Amino acid sequence: MGATAASALGYTPPDGGWGWVVVFGAFISIGFSYAFPKALTIFFKEIRQHFGISYSQIAWVSSIMLAVMYAGGPISSVLVNRFGSRPVVITGGIMCGVSMVAASFSSTITHLYICVGIVGGLGLSFNLQPSLTIIGKYFQARRPIANGLAMAGSPVFLCTLAPLNQFLFDRYGWRGGFFILGAMLLNCCVAGSLMRPLGDGRVTDQASDRTPQSKKSCVNCISCCSNLSLFRHRGFIIYLIGNMLMFFGFFSPMIFLAPYAKYRGVDEYSAASLLSALALVDMIARPGTGLLANTRWVRPRVQYLFSFAITYNGVCHLLCPLVSGYWGLVAYAVCYGLVYGMVCALLFECLMDLVGPRMFSSAVGLVTILECCPVLLGPPIAGALVDVFGDYSYMFYMCGAVMLTAGLFLFIMNYFNYRRLDQAKRVQEKSVELEDRRGQCEVQQSDRVVEEHDQNQEEDNRASQAKTEPEDTSAFTEEPLRNLFFKYV
Repeated sequence: MGATAASALGYTPPDGGWGWVVVFGAFISIGFSYAFPKALTIFFKEIRQHFGISYSQIAWVSSIMLAVMYAGGPISSVLVNRFGSRPVVITGGIMCGVSMVAASFSSTITHLYICVGIVGGLGLSFNLQPSLTIIGKYFQARRPIANGLAMAGSPVFLCTLAPLNQFLFDRYGWRGGFFILGAMLLNCCVAGSLMRPLGDGRVTDQASDRTPQSKKSCVNCISCCSNLSLFRHRGFIIYLIGNMLMFFGFFSPMIFLAPYAKYRGVDEYSAASLLSALALVDMIARPGTGLLANTRWVRPRVQYLFSFAITYNGVCHLLCPLVSGYWGLVAYAVCYGLVYGMVCALLFECLMDLVGPRMFSSAVGLVTILECCPVLLGPPIAGALVDVFGDYSYMFYMCGAVMLTAGLFLFIMNYFNYRRLDQAKRVQEKSVELEDRRGQCEVQQSDRVVEEHDQNQEEDNRASQAKTEPEDTSAFTEEPLRNLFFKYV
């Protein structure tokens, strides 16, 4: 594996050393990228009351931020290929910090859309993609462990930021809280400074970015994200349709969980603790799901586990309006955290299982771009339901129904897809078996032909040898001479 990595990358990844410091920096960057848009919902109730806006309007803040973070992936990839991971992460940290500080002076909700949603979302995108990229440069044999440790930043930061945001609001208000959060996001710059390029005689991060290959990075990125041959892949189409349907209801329950708890009479800190409980379970569910999916019983049919996780997610949302009291919401948060972690752990693993490693990068690019639409529209649609009916229950019913439909769709379609794949596999095995038998018959026939040819050749050789050899007359000449000798003697 090391030799393969060295030949593919042009150097041998250290698989340790300063790489663990890079993992720590990626832990910070990824933690902020995934957890910040969700933890920000702690301020939504008060911001909505301050500006006098609807639930749908306030939901656009997180949805724009998440959508821009997803859509900014190709842009971030181009910049990483051109300049390296360190400057891109530092730039992203500055953008996030400035966006939150500027948002603290907002006078309209549109200012929040621009500052937090667009600028902040793009800054988070510049933190996420480079962090994942540089881990692949430092690690080869230990890359799964390094990626797992870095991705653990998401639940850890969500568990921490939710009560912290509530404390900041109680102490300084939402404007002061935004200002302090902006200063905290500048820690992403520190995390980026830890991502130093590989040196000491190896191909450096920046040096490799300045090769002639980097001049084609834009073209390569576009071609990677526009590989339309994937739309002829049956499994990819099933995955894409199911995921796009799922993402209409995937983020909304988490965005509205804390406001819903406050609506049900739960105090502010207890409402924030629901996100912490969800994050703690998520922290355990992700590696547990990875271990389960890697077993020999689940691995061949891992799409069924993914379908089950989405279906179970929908059932949890449908049952949420039926629970009562704080502890009922805690039970919901625990179940939600479990299935949320399962879905996140299997999201890209199932895509890899379908398209294979060769087409994976192209598939990720297409999926990420197309998923921006449901990620962007899902939370505002959920907020509009709250505005229309004046009750959060219909929002949870909608999200639950969407998730349940997506899960059942994936389960049924993957069942037929597995059947088609099994049939194709059996046909291929039979054709291979027939080819083997045909080959054996041809070998046997050729052996017989060769054997007969050898026999014929041997017989011809004997016949020709018999014709060319002179007759042995010594036996006839010696005997008369001997008799004559004795006669005269």
